[in-house]
Amino acid sequence: MTTTPDVRGGLPATRDFRLLWIGETTSTLGSSVGGIALPLVAVVTLHAGPLTVGLLTAAAWLPWLLVGLPAGAWVDRMPKRPVMLVCNTVSTVVFASVPIVAWLGVLTTTHLLVAATTAGAAKVFFTLAYRAYLPVLVERERLLDANAKLQGSESAAQIAGPGLAGLLAQWFGAVSGVLADAASFAIAVVCLRSVRTRETRRETDAKRRLRAEIGDGLRFVAHDPYLRTLTAFSAMSNIALMGYSSIQIVFLTRDLGAGAGQVGVVLAVASSGGLFGAALSGRMATRFGTARGFLLCEALAAPMALLGPIGTGGAGLVLFGAAGFGTGLGIVASNILTSTFRQHYCPAGMFGRITASTSALNYGAIPLGGLLGGLLGDAIGVRETMILMAVIQLLSVAILLLSPFRPLRDFPTPRPEPVLHRYTGKR
Repeated sequence: MTTTPDVRGGLPATRDFRLLWIGETTSTLGSSVGGIALPLVAVVTLHAGPLTVGLLTAAAWLPWLLVGLPAGAWVDRMPKRPVMLVCNTVSTVVFASVPIVAWLGVLTTTHLLVAATTAGAAKVFFTLAYRAYLPVLVERERLLDANAKLQGSESAAQIAGPGLAGLLAQWFGAVSGVLADAASFAIAVVCLRSVRTRETRRETDAKRRLRAEIGDGLRFVAHDPYLRTLTAFSAMSNIALMGYSSIQIVFLTRDLGAGAGQVGVVLAVASSGGLFGAALSGRMATRFGTARGFLLCEALAAPMALLGPIGTGGAGLVLFGAAGFGTGLGIVASNILTSTFRQHYCPAGMFGRITASTSALNYGAIPLGGLLGGLLGDAIGVRETMILMAVIQLLSVAILLLSPFRPLRDFPTPRPEPVLHRYTGKR
């Protein structure tokens, strides 16, 4: 059963999309606050070094490697909205535990790592369900607009989040930002419970083994030149970006001497580029084409990252903010275009497994990047590590320039639902 959208006011007037939009914007704001607050708690309260901060970042993304592939098969079997509700509830409880333990005076690095890993596992299931559920709420021709709105509000939340995290840290202590993150997930649960749209139940073969269904998704990606290219590029890019960002708090506070409030302001400025990227993505797709616009976005984002770690003092803070602005603009616009491409291109019945197959490598590379950033930060220096990661990000663009996307103006047309034996070996 589905609800009929109110098209008179566009997507914002569609009740269920509006509720999803509000809930996700709120939880993204909380996650933006928590993403700064959690490492701040480690650095300020527990006096952690670059390696511990890198491990903390890695822990949040490690579940993509551990459960990403089976999660895709499970999500394809289950209704998406209940999965999203359970995941947000788990995140609420996990993040609420951090300030409670801190106020009791028994907070440890182990607790932070367990909390980050558990919330990361919930995020795996939520992300896969969320991406499959959005095309249920929104008509195909409005998916680009919907993704732009969601990414735009996400970017706006990421602008406000670091500044809010800095203010909360100054007024109430770093741990208060983690409590705000927990509260944001609770609000998202309330909004999602109010969504009325339900999926049409799809026929599935309950007797098929989970391993076989995972294999379907892997083979689909392996045989498709476009998804294969995006997966390889994203994995290399995510190693570089996470290696860079996992130690940026240490760089700003220790190398540039920024206080908690200044860290929040600089990261807010850096994040504001994503808001412009969301606003420009549709225009770029219209003017240059979806595929060509994607390549232009990545070509802009990669060299900008080199500006971040080269400055010192106040000038260094300005350069870091400018680098983040340009990088965020390109990456967010690129993500909107590629997310819409996947939602159009991938067969609906395999969407969870295909997304899990690509994300297991894409997001599975993130803990490697976080760990690498922490290890190299300790070994060769934080600034030097960030420069190295920016160079790797620049080199990752070569994958796109040598790919089937290069001659295209627009992304290819949707793939049909595959014949089962082609991917499973059954005849």
